[in-house]
Amino acid sequence: MTNWSFALGASALAVMAGAAEAADRPTVALAHGAFETSAVWSKVQAKLTADGFANVAINLPGRDAIAASASGASLVLYRDAVLAKLASEPRLVVLVGHSFGGMTISAAAEAAPAKIATLVYVAAYLPTNGESPFQLSQMEKDGKMGPAFRVSDDKSTASVDPAARAALFCNDCAEDVAGSVADAIVSEPLAPLATPVALTAERFGRVDKVYIRTARDRVLSPSLQAAMMKATPVGAAFTLDTGHAPFAAAPEALADAIEKAASR
Repeated sequence: MTNWSFALGASALAVMAGAAEAADRPTVALAHGAFETSAVWSKVQAKLTADGFANVAINLPGRDAIAASASGASLVLYRDAVLAKLASEPRLVVLVGHSFGGMTISAAAEAAPAKIATLVYVAAYLPTNGESPFQLSQMEKDGKMGPAFRVSDDKSTASVDPAARAALFCNDCAEDVAGSVADAIVSEPLAPLATPVALTAERFGRVDKVYIRTARDRVLSPSLQAAMMKATPVGAAFTLDTGHAPFAAAPEALADAIEKAASR
């Protein structure tokens, strides 16, 4: 009886310790990139949840599946969607952005640096003050996105040539996974892609930053990722041997990298 009581007590203590550890962890907030919705994070969220990390995926306005019109979308609107989520979280947040989402999380960090423990850039634009995605894309020497980029007749949205989507975004994926990623791509409001972000050393500059590189990326090439990290140094960097959609090609490895960033 004594041994059983001791074992039960030890088990209860372990559960309590695990719960306390989880309670001390920051919430992971996930911001999607261009041509995406928050659905891209589903497999990553499942792994984060299983590992005891509270998490939330943020749907940005102006996508095909969202009521807001593309013509009203702006970087400020995206930033404010993220800030609303941050305001509802009692704990610090590890704020993750994929691709264009790097612009969104940077703008959010400038507005609310005290709410963010770490910014995590996943194959993402990492801007300096006054830069826009369009400007950063002009630095691209190795990416393959240009010929597949389409602008609507009314100049309100951009899209990706359907024939090129799988090879661009999921060149390292199994055929069925690549097809799913291609089918999930949506039109993107155009105006935010040309909007410069205003950043200061006193606010954005003080927030911890981690970069998750994608070694086989054809959308935002490894050389551009390296150039951005040179311009804005980060506290840590991890590399995934994937294309531009690690949330589809290697969701568990991506979740592990995010967890490492959150646990530094």
